[in-house]
Amino acid sequence: MPRLVVAAPSSGSGKTTVATGLMAAFAERGLAVSPHKAGPDYIDPGYHALATGRPGRNLDAFMCGPELVAPLFAHGAAGCDLAVVEGVMGLYDGAAGRGELASTAQVAKLLRAPVVLVVDASSQSRSVAALVHGFASFDPQVRLGGVILNKVGSDRHEVMLREALEEAGMPVLGVLRRAPQVATPSRHLGLVPVAERHADALAAVAALAEQVRAGCDLDALMALARTAPPLPCEPWSPATARAGSGDAAPSGRPVVAVAGGAAFTFSYAEHAELLRAAGAEVVTFDPLRDEALPEGTGGLVIGGGFPEVYAPELSANAPLRAAVSAFAAAGGPVAAECAGLLYLARSLDGKPMCGVLDADARMSERLTLGYREAVAVSDSSLAAAGTRLRGHEFHRTVIEPGAGAAPAWGFTHPERRVEGFVRGGVHASYLHTHWVAEPSVARRFAEAAAAHAAAVREAAAARR
Repeated sequence: MPRLVVAAPSSGSGKTTVATGLMAAFAERGLAVSPHKAGPDYIDPGYHALATGRPGRNLDAFMCGPELVAPLFAHGAAGCDLAVVEGVMGLYDGAAGRGELASTAQVAKLLRAPVVLVVDASSQSRSVAALVHGFASFDPQVRLGGVILNKVGSDRHEVMLREALEEAGMPVLGVLRRAPQVATPSRHLGLVPVAERHADALAAVAALAEQVRAGCDLDALMALARTAPPLPCEPWSPATARAGSGDAAPSGRPVVAVAGGAAFTFSYAEHAELLRAAGAEVVTFDPLRDEALPEGTGGLVIGGGFPEVYAPELSANAPLRAAVSAFAAAGGPVAAECAGLLYLARSLDGKPMCGVLDADARMSERLTLGYREAVAVSDSSLAAAGTRLRGHEFHRTVIEPGAGAAPAWGFTHPERRVEGFVRGGVHASYLHTHWVAEPSVARRFAEAAAAHAAAVREAAAARR
């Protein structure tokens, strides 16, 4: 599998611009391009999917474990002609205090993939050679195959940069000029997701492809990608992961409704795959527009997103809020992460939400961000007490109280505290988790959904 890792010395250098543009440019050549993102980010993969027509997939060595990075990559890249992996932060930045863990460099080594370094050259000339030399020599196991210079100001500036890098023996694989018309809008948690600006996002991706096509040597980049050696691993499989849990699939085929639309855009593709492998039928609904849960819903998954941006619209959809509240009150299994937690609250910034939880949420000035190590405190539809998972928090909201009488998680690192709510079939928390690390959670949730759906059918039959 030809493959490239697109990295940078620091955040803000242009990784997303270059990676998305490369994906789109190669896809326009008729290649099947597999898009990947190092780290927990949900938003960039949406742009990757738009560029390639394939699901954007994350490779997170902290949440999933280093041993699953290559198998997950092979699963996503099956049948493709090229894979492009966008890095996270700076090349060597990873989980705080954990060395290289979850860094782009670690992912590149696990994938045995050459790295292309995107350098913001806007305020330097010959110094670029010293910068690139440092990144190339810091870890000899990381193979830096070339540089793409971003935000180059003029022809003269380009000549000086090329001369410096030629002197350092580092190939220049592309030069991109400043192009503000290609910029994508951001807000409090990063880029605005594709689902909120689909037409504009399409135009932005097309512009990125044009910029990369004009400024980068695509043939040289493809030749570099082809130098990646064979990857000796078996692709991850949701069916194999499901079989490894040791339990039979639930009887029947329960419907698991998954929140989507502009307000709930954060999800990992593997979660739906694991639910299907566990015997569930996954159906997406939009809390901004749909006034009822999908027919026959046995389980409800409400992932991350931006309900704070859409609080008035979510609140105005009173029929669906009532349906969610009734589903939870009847003991239906609900798995809610971050945005889902806010939606289940009594209120969000003063706007009525579903009222499933005796808690109120609001925007905050403080950004909560970072990896967490957690253990399930209470038995729930998602996890048995004692289940250990690694996760990630990323929000600018607070909920009061922060935990219920039966908390969802106890954090063991980097701080010790309890968080979230378990109530009836509801498991609600700020913590984003990646279920491939513990496939039993998908099996457990599918079983709970099947049991609830069966109980509803039996009750309806008794009434008849």
